[in-house]
Amino acid sequence: MNTCFEVQKRRDKIVIMADILQIARKGALKTQILYKANLSFEQLKEYLNLLTATNLLKKSCEHQKEVYEATPKGLGFLKAHQQIMDFLTPDLGGVNVKLPPESLLVSAKKGVD
Repeated sequence: MNTCFEVQKRRDKIVIMADILQIARKGALKTQILYKANLSFEQLKEYLNLLTATNLLKKSCEHQKEVYEATPKGLGFLKAHQQIMDFLTPDLGGVNVKLPPESLLVSAKKGVD
């Protein structure tokens, strides 16, 4: 079946790391990060290990639960990531519009012809 919409490309590691840090800005449980970042448990473990090892995320224990929170270094990463994303986003004259991925635009255009 050929539809006019294709599945969006997979997120790269930097985007996933930024997603996790955004979720954990003010602290988040492992399950909250798992669901909000749309990761498998194995992926979550890998990213939490990487982010804590690089001091972008810190783990603490509150009420016998592991809480993850972005560190100042992690917040700096988020800020830099946002600046790069802003740089790559087309300037639409102050209008804050998110463009769909190019693959969707190409597919939609083919469907119109």
